Amino acid sequence: QLETLEQEEQECLELRPHPTEKSTHMVSHQHGMTVTKTLQEGEAEPQCQSFSYSQAELRGLLLEGASLLLLRVLARRHTVPPGLIFPAIDTEGHLCTSSY
Repeated sequence: QLETLEQEEQECLELRPHPTEKSTHMVSHQHGMTVTKTLQEGEAEPQCQSFSYSQAELRGLLLEGASLLLLRVLARRHTVPPGLIFPAIDTEGHLCTSSY
């Protein structure tokens, strides 16, 4: 019974003249999960967006770490069950599906 309690992702692009920094923070709470995306380009004010998802929407959620673990198990077994689909969160912080 593994679950993600909190996850942080950060990406920095050193593009001249405006370096860009993107970060995503996901935190699990009693009612579900909140995803906060932050984008800062150069010296501009950071732009933030937050998304909240309920426990029902996240049932079976497969985040990055769990996905890597699942891929290793599937590779070791040399098989992928048909119709293997999980809820996931895309690079923009929106709920999507991940199929194998």
